[in-house]
This record gives sequence, C-alpha cells and structure tokens, in this order.
Amino acid sequence: MNKVLKITVLLLLVSMALSGVLFAGCSSSGPEIGKLAPDFTLTGLDGQEVSLSGFRGQPVLLNFWATWCGPCSMEMPFLQDVYEKWTGKGLVLLAVNIQENPTKVKGFIEGAGYTFPVLLAAGNEVPLAYNIRGIPATFFIDADGVIRDIKVGAFFTAGEIESKLVKIMP
Repeated sequence: MNKVLKITVLLLLVSMALSGVLFAGCSSSGPEIGKLAPDFTLTGLDGQEVSLSGFRGQPVLLNFWATWCGPCSMEMPFLQDVYEKWTGKGLVLLAVNIQENPTKVKGFIEGAGYTFPVLLAAGNEVPLAYNIRGIPATFFIDADGVIRDIKVGAFFTAGEIESKLVKIMP
C-alpha cells in the first residue's frame, strides 16, 4: 500500500509540474483581460494585409477558428448575425483561420454566404501570441486595444455574443 501511495503522489507532482501549477515558469502565458492585445499583421481572403493596430479607436471582436472544427462551424451563423447588426455601430469583426489552405477556407466561407472579414494565420506566430490551445476562441478588444473579455469554446446564440459586446462597445 505504501508503494502505491508513493507512486500516486509522484504522478500527481509530475502532472502538476508539467501543467505549470507547481512551477509558474513552466506555464506559458498569453494575453490577459485588462492587457493590451498582441498586434499582428495577416493577409485576408481578399489578399489585403490587415493589422490589428490599424483598428485602434474601434472595438474588435477577434475570433480564431478552422473549417474542420465543428463548434466553430456551429457558431459562424451567430458571428454573421453580429457582423450584420453591429458593424454599422462601429464594431470590427475579424475571423482568423488557423493554418488551413486558403482555397479551402474561401470555399467554406463563400459556400456558407458569410461576409465578415477572414484573415489567414498560415503559421503559428499569431495563434501562439494569443495562446490558442482550443478553438473557437474569441477575444473582445476595446477601442484602446485592451482585451476586455475572452471566451474559449463556441457561442450558442448571437445574443450570447452580444451580451459580451457591452464590455467593448461605446
């Protein structure tokens, strides 16, 4: 019994160390609520380069997604609804596709009739800067470029997204 207890404690300590709970230096940190959002420049499906800092002065909803992600596909209609309703009120919506073929992404977006801007993160630099570990992941960034809310996981209604917009909309 004593041997089983020692092995269990050892496994717990190793797990905690690997997760960063025991040693703070082991965990990677990403953007935090109340901190400035990491700037980036990515190419859109339209071929134009877009920088997050270019939208300073406007609130930004930043969503990371992929075509193969079921929850991402499920929330896309709600993002479209929010885009149509809120862009006239000053909101910028940017959907960042993670590491997929641009032709596949364009076919997915056009096939579904989505009209919001889609950016292509071909490498891992931007997802790493945002500490993306699961998708969809959405960041609500205010006009000063400060992250006011973060949601990892899908939204189930447009209203759920809109309830978070109050943190960034004037």
